[in-house]
Amino acid sequence: MGLLGAHVSTSGGIYNAITNGENLKCDAIQIFTKSQMRWDAKPLKEKDVEKFKKMWSVSRIKKIIVHDSYLINLGSPDPEKHKKSKLSFIDEIKRAKKLGTNFLVFHPGAHMGEGESKCIKRIGDTLNEITTEVDSENLIILIETTAGQGTNVGYRFEHLRDILAIVNNPEKFGVCIDTCHIFAAGYDIRTADAYKNVMREFNGLIGINKIFAFHLNDAKVDLGSRVDRHENIGVGKIGKDAFGFIVNDRRFESVPMVLETPGGNEYYEKNLEILRGLIK
Repeated sequence: MGLLGAHVSTSGGIYNAITNGENLKCDAIQIFTKSQMRWDAKPLKEKDVEKFKKMWSVSRIKKIIVHDSYLINLGSPDPEKHKKSKLSFIDEIKRAKKLGTNFLVFHPGAHMGEGESKCIKRIGDTLNEITTEVDSENLIILIETTAGQGTNVGYRFEHLRDILAIVNNPEKFGVCIDTCHIFAAGYDIRTADAYKNVMREFNGLIGINKIFAFHLNDAKVDLGSRVDRHENIGVGKIGKDAFGFIVNDRRFESVPMVLETPGGNEYYEKNLEILRGLIK
């Protein structure tokens, strides 16, 4: 089994994420360190950072993922938006490092009509600029698989492979697999054979060792719909079995697997109960 958990709230103070994770008996959590729908953010207060680290050190939580702002688009062809995205991403790295978290997850970006190959190259080149401008040591940056909605890239494993081929320090990067997103993108994981085939394909293109996190979400939408709509575990189009294949995959024993399902903590509890019940 992986390290099961959920994306938890930091409302009232960043350290409250630890309490919220503990209440759900999480082994891993994901957080935003600032509002995900704003460019600017107040700096993290030193006393809050210390409290966060202290509470984490005595909790059951082993790994913490930071998710970046939804506004960031490292593949944007618009010079102004691209510059804002780059500066905001640098700030996200600094915040994640200050908290001592393990991973920073980001959606690769959208080409806005310019085309996928140019977008993929811009993302890779921008990541190189970012990692020369800011120290990301001890923090692994994870490219998240996408559903391919709109002009988003990252819905094919080949896109992630191509970004990782551009970066100068591939050891600083990895992948976060979102189950809803890959399913919406056309990767079927509903049967044991289908799951094995998808993982075999990923391994051939990128390498299983590059999967550092999972977002465990069922899907409200059909296979290959290219629409990003999360659903609670077992009640969506993916179904319960697929999650059993993931949580019982020994290759991912120490990999954080966090829920981003709708409905908040009450539903998180039910979803975590289902996931734990699938462990053999």
